[in-house]
Amino acid sequence: MEIVALAVYFLGGESHYVHTEDVAVKANEITPGRFTWAKYPNQINIHTIMTHLWDAKSSRKGGLLIGSEKEGWMLTENGLELARGRVNALKGLKSASKKLTAGDQQWKRGERIRLLNTDAFRKAATEGAETVTCEEAEAFFRLNDYVIGDARERKITRIVNVFGDDPDLGPVVNMLAGKVRGR
Repeated sequence: MEIVALAVYFLGGESHYVHTEDVAVKANEITPGRFTWAKYPNQINIHTIMTHLWDAKSSRKGGLLIGSEKEGWMLTENGLELARGRVNALKGLKSASKKLTAGDQQWKRGERIRLLNTDAFRKAATEGAETVTCEEAEAFFRLNDYVIGDARERKITRIVNVFGDDPDLGPVVNMLAGKVRGR
């Protein structure tokens, strides 16, 4: 379970979804042979990978991932924390999360500017996060009454994963995430 979460991390899964087959290849690279067939050891057993991905998604087992085979897999806050804690043990592997595509870089720059210019951020920075209304907090994460369930959690998780450690945005992002998750 932790290996597939690390594979998602190395493939940039803190900010975008990663395809199941990419996770399979990276997991096999991290632990060669661990996810291969007994009879054909040069072939990755995708069923084993999917089983571990679904286990990693289960809240009973830590809730490390969100997603599915159809949309791909992304780290939750718990998964990101675990991956960052374990990454030192795997120093030889390269992390794709450090190399953002031009589109991802543009999204990150634009989203950071948008977040810094929201009423929720300004209010939280000057008057404290407790003065931010639920509506302002939801606007901060681009949520409304129609964004529910997994879609709601995905939007919150992506912002927290990408901006949770930002020196300017981080404290506000984390406080407001708690506020909108409580609704």
